[in-house]
Amino acid sequence: MSTAEEIKKELEKLVNDSDAAYKHIIGDTADIAFTNSYQNWYTRAVKLVSLLGTDRFDEFCGYYLINPNRGRVDSSTYVIQDYVSGLILPTPTLSSERSGTSFKPRNVIKSKFSAQIGIVKSLSSRIDSVLSDVKNHLLAELQDEELKEASILAEINLRAAGAVAGVVLESHLKRLVQNHAVVISAKYPHPAISNLNDALKGSGVYDATLWRKISYLAAIRNYCDHPKEREPTADEVGELIKETDHIIKTIF
Repeated sequence: MSTAEEIKKELEKLVNDSDAAYKHIIGDTADIAFTNSYQNWYTRAVKLVSLLGTDRFDEFCGYYLINPNRGRVDSSTYVIQDYVSGLILPTPTLSSERSGTSFKPRNVIKSKFSAQIGIVKSLSSRIDSVLSDVKNHLLAELQDEELKEASILAEINLRAAGAVAGVVLESHLKRLVQNHAVVISAKYPHPAISNLNDALKGSGVYDATLWRKISYLAAIRNYCDHPKEREPTADEVGELIKETDHIIKTIF
């Protein structure tokens, strides 16, 4: 099972498990059944909201956590933590009812818990994009490290440095092919930089100017990878590293 499938399964389970807590919102203070069910649910849910819904995280937590700056307790400031902790509200008076400050805690909690459940339900549509962002971020960090390694290697072995930079460039072109759904001819089961470059230009992912630049970088990479070719110069390897770094940061 993929990571995305595992997260979707956990989200579905959270939505289903919310029923066990919701049905125990009966009195105006939480009973032990609600407290145990909800606390287990919230602990699991808050982790996924922090991962998949950073823009909804404060809202999600706000339905549970007491605002330390609140001035009074009313239907807008009363939260699930109040309900769980057993906060006893004063008996409503005629004046409070007329002013609209009285409320039934269980009704407020049903509303705020339902809002949390709604946020959890909405997260399923974000899984693929968030995981893709995480994957791309980690890959970008790895590529940066590999190019730094290539720069260090260039002081020792130009061929090795160029080979490392060439791998980074080739990997990025393969990602571009995947991201833009570019079809590579079946003649190239293991496409090289030149094959990827031709396909990307042919599909309009980038123009002839970049295609020529990558063709030039591919030639330098070949000098580094094949002993029978001439020796690459320090300037060429330096350009391969520099231009590869620019390409992976600007072409997506």
